[in-house]
Amino acid sequence: MKRIYDFTIQAQDGSPVSLQDYAGKVLLVVNTATGCGLTPQYKALQELYDRYKEQGFEVLDLPCNQFLGQAPGTADEINDFCSLNYQTTFSRFAKIKVNGKEADPLYTWLKTEKSGPLGKAIEWNFVKFLIDREGRVVERFSAKSDPKSFEKQIQDCLRK
Repeated sequence: MKRIYDFTIQAQDGSPVSLQDYAGKVLLVVNTATGCGLTPQYKALQELYDRYKEQGFEVLDLPCNQFLGQAPGTADEINDFCSLNYQTTFSRFAKIKVNGKEADPLYTWLKTEKSGPLGKAIEWNFVKFLIDREGRVVERFSAKSDPKSFEKQIQDCLRK
């Protein structure tokens, strides 16, 4: 049985990042976009990160341009936007594909572990996956789910 630690993703500069680096932490994996109506969720994601990072909580921000091209721009442009508008400080990675034949293996696995309203497909920007300290998918939250609405589930994972 795979766990999230079995995957490698790309840093913004294209270098590999082993998710083993996050072993023992509670993770929230989010496909994001800077030009989406749901982009203000960055504020709630940052608030949760600030509140729980000392307890081992991490947000993994994976920009995705597959939904109406709503994550345009370079890594620097995305960083500048997020820093200026939402003061984000959590980890952001290279753009990723979440659906289709070119979907990143991480997302192929995440979708297999927890289906959503459209089955396995990621329905839009800001779909969130909660991962426990053992590297297992606990829950999948829809794009429209306010991150604060599942704060109790994050707390539960942090206690274990």
